[in-house]
Amino acid sequence: MRVKRGVPAHKKHKKILSTAKGMQHYRTRSYRLAKQGVIKSLRYAYRDRRNKKRDFRALWITRINNASRESGLSYSQLINGLKQKGIKLDRKILADLAVNHPEAFKKIVNAVKEK
Repeated sequence: MRVKRGVPAHKKHKKILSTAKGMQHYRTRSYRLAKQGVIKSLRYAYRDRRNKKRDFRALWITRINNASRESGLSYSQLINGLKQKGIKLDRKILADLAVNHPEAFKKIVNAVKEK
């Protein structure tokens, strides 16, 4: 006796079409196009989870550079000075200090300036 695949196929199609819900035009109605769109969107999501880390690091470096230049140091001089002084602060924390607590950031920069 043969096995009829109607129920599993319908479930599979329904799953893909519900995943493609926010897409436009035939990607929401056609299973074939919806499947292509879902596969592509999952690729983008995987790639951009990694790119997000890159983008935030660049943003932090820009913020630190701008704040440190106001105090008379370049970004590279500040980072080098922090390493020589043994001050272990990562770029995320430094950027947060530069934006939200400029007084504390200036104290760190002054500590680096003192030789």
